[in-house]
Amino acid sequence: MNKYELALVVSAKIEDDARTATVEKAKDYIVRAGGTVTEVEDWGKKKLAYDIQKMSEGYYYFIQFEAEATVPAAVEQDV
Repeated sequence: MNKYELALVVSAKIEDDARTATVEKAKDYIVRAGGTVTEVEDWGKKKLAYDIQKMSEGYYYFIQFEAEATVPAAVEQDV
């Protein structure tokens, strides 16, 4: 199995519960595709490098996982 990292930026405008649900959904996609989540890092609220849909801040999460080479492409389509 190979090691991968998924960088996930979640809108700063949504509530804490919705943010947590979004991260859990991404983890579920990885597991359903055959991967194993090894670590989730919460980097908190950060300024974006440039505005995206008129937003200048977002919550950064880094999900580390192990999977076969085909899993990242499958996860990218779902997330």
